Amino acid sequence: MSEPGSYEERHGRAAEVFSTFVPGVEPERVAVSMRRRLGALGSFAFDAVGDMWSRPQLSRRDRSLMVISVLSAQARDEELELHTQVGLNHGLTRVEIEEVLLHIAAYAGFPAAMAASRHVDIALRKAEGVEVLEGRQPAAPKSDAARDRDGTDVMHTLTGGRAAADPAIALANIEAALGGVGVVAFRWAFGEIWSRPELSRRDRSLVVIAILTALGEVDELAFHVPAGLNHGLTRVEIEEIMTHLSLYAGLPRAVEAMRATRAAFAMLDPAAPS
Repeated sequence: MSEPGSYEERHGRAAEVFSTFVPGVEPERVAVSMRRRLGALGSFAFDAVGDMWSRPQLSRRDRSLMVISVLSAQARDEELELHTQVGLNHGLTRVEIEEVLLHIAAYAGFPAAMAASRHVDIALRKAEGVEVLEGRQPAAPKSDAARDRDGTDVMHTLTGGRAAADPAIALANIEAALGGVGVVAFRWAFGEIWSRPELSRRDRSLVVIAILTALGEVDELAFHVPAGLNHGLTRVEIEEIMTHLSLYAGLPRAVEAMRATRAAFAMLDPAAPS
């Protein structure tokens, strides 16, 4: 249960957070500026948002990873540029931030990913002080056999070992259930994106759960919440995703996602004796 505290304590936690958002600027100057420009909205943007980021259930790196994911999926362009820099301040690398965009392409569509890429690029160029970012690497070409092999491995970890170990059977099963959509999910999303080493599977689960929450795709959480546990997220961390996103996706979507998450947890727990 959350313990009650004073406003001064809450404001102090927010000030410490904003010292990492805007390094080198006195946090109280930021608070005053936000209140002056935005009134009550500015007050809450400093205190409520700052206090949320100070919660210990997830690291600030994790929080930046999921906020960048959500802002990309929602096409929140100005905020995405800001939080790309914040993510760098919190220890994310350029490669990790750009890797998020692959999951946006798979879970929110290529148009959303392409639009987000343009704004991430602006922020990264500004951070590096360059006109053009160098060193981007294309995806390695994969045969269908390699995609099926890697897709099977991803399905194995997503399902905690319940998926078929034979690639031909695993592909046939998902195609029978979902047709062409299943083939795309298996060979591209699982066989190529999820199998890349640029982010851990734990981080990828965090990103995908955040995207699904922001987009209101709660039915998919029945699969991806247990998958997140299989990839090393804890129940506390997964619930904290929804708590954090109450400020970034709105309370209605956070409420629905929390209900879906707890329903998924309940399905994993043994039934209480009658």
